[in-house]
Amino acid sequence: MLKKLIIASAIAMSLTAVGCSTTQTSTKQQENLNLLQNKTWILTHIGATEFKTDPTAHNVPSIQFDSATQRVSGADGCNRIMGGYSIEKDKLSLTQLAGTQMMCVNTMELAGKYNAALAKVAAYQVYGKTLRLLDEHGNPVLQYESAIQPR
Repeated sequence: MLKKLIIASAIAMSLTAVGCSTTQTSTKQQENLNLLQNKTWILTHIGATEFKTDPTAHNVPSIQFDSATQRVSGADGCNRIMGGYSIEKDKLSLTQLAGTQMMCVNTMELAGKYNAALAKVAAYQVYGKTLRLLDEHGNPVLQYESAIQPR
């Protein structure tokens, strides 16, 4: 009888421990989603190359993730971009990306690099005012800052 009681207690404690760690993980994932979504992220780096934003530019490279519609939008330095996204844990999939087709004399090279980097995105990290979009190996392909301080 004592043996059955000890086994039942061990099982109950194991299930409790697993449930608590799952709750902590889910809470952290929700916090990351809250930091990521519903704000404008302004480009600071493509790969390791720093990008300085010209405040007079027409379409500053940026990205926004709308939690209500699961849509992504922004600009590549020349054209507006839009599409869908999905998130599972720290994995990020950008789907059906499309953009306007304007000709921009001084920013076509930037737009090309930006869109090539977006095509590699497989995950994300967000902390404070910084967002990093990562490739499948965990290497940063794009980095942004938000003007809005998280709460």
